Amino acid sequence: MKQQQDKPVAWIGLGKLGLPMAARLADAGWRVRGCDRDPGRLRLGAERGIAIADDMAAAVAGCPVVFASLPDDRVLREVALGGDLIGLMERGSVLVETSTVSVAASQEVASAAAARGVAYLRSPVSGNPVSAEAGALSALVSGPRDAFDAVRPLLATFTRAQSWLGEEEQGRFAKLAINLMIAVSAGMMGEALAIARRGGIGWDDMLAVMSDSAVGSPMVKYKIDPLAQRDFTATFSCRQIAKDLDLILACARDAGVPVSLAAQMREAYSAIIAMGEGGDDYIATVRHVERLAGLPAVKPDVKAAG
Repeated sequence: MKQQQDKPVAWIGLGKLGLPMAARLADAGWRVRGCDRDPGRLRLGAERGIAIADDMAAAVAGCPVVFASLPDDRVLREVALGGDLIGLMERGSVLVETSTVSVAASQEVASAAAARGVAYLRSPVSGNPVSAEAGALSALVSGPRDAFDAVRPLLATFTRAQSWLGEEEQGRFAKLAINLMIAVSAGMMGEALAIARRGGIGWDDMLAVMSDSAVGSPMVKYKIDPLAQRDFTATFSCRQIAKDLDLILACARDAGVPVSLAAQMREAYSAIIAMGEGGDDYIATVRHVERLAGLPAVKPDVKAAG
């Protein structure tokens, strides 16, 4: 199946990631029909050039490709299975599911898709709404290779890289592995910055050292400016990464893999959420370690160590 640009594409879920991804697809010339339970998200979708469908059946009718961007396992099961998204799709069509969900929930969707004759691509994306707007997400894809080849041009409208990893649940495992590294990196940055302050290193000086050092990964570099301003506005919240850590722990348990760092970071985020800061950015680990170390908050314009 080769997707033609004159055919409509359905997009189920116009949330913080789903909307910019769908909008980039529309901007690239694809006819996108959107569906979401939230009328506010539908209004935003219409403003971005997305045709709004009255319901899921209307959204997917006649669409050879259906994308879904959903918040968690519960909603995925409700929409794909309970809401019968797969049953509404045409035989021979492709479901591209971009959410971060468990391997177990994904396997349930895979079974339903196979019974319906729908090609199922697990395509979780790595990135945040800012990178989605810029088309700089990464797609971690598994499922039928021919389906991947067919929809890759669509994926390329909102991702900078599209990696096919295998025929089954490899995409889900890859996304959880990446998010584990993000969570641990956030904890590492919190401890590193706190010990640097105790050593008398200025806040901005240490941020510059981190950015320019061997550990200056894209994630670290991306967080330097917000940390310089002490801006913990969420691009990916503590509550969201805690949810992902729960998925990681369950996946690792089932796979027989010890993940002690994941368990430690889940406890750290539990403490942050208990402090009423679950909606803050996941890099709020920096502020959390400072509190534990008895360090005062750094003012954005202060150069000296605390």
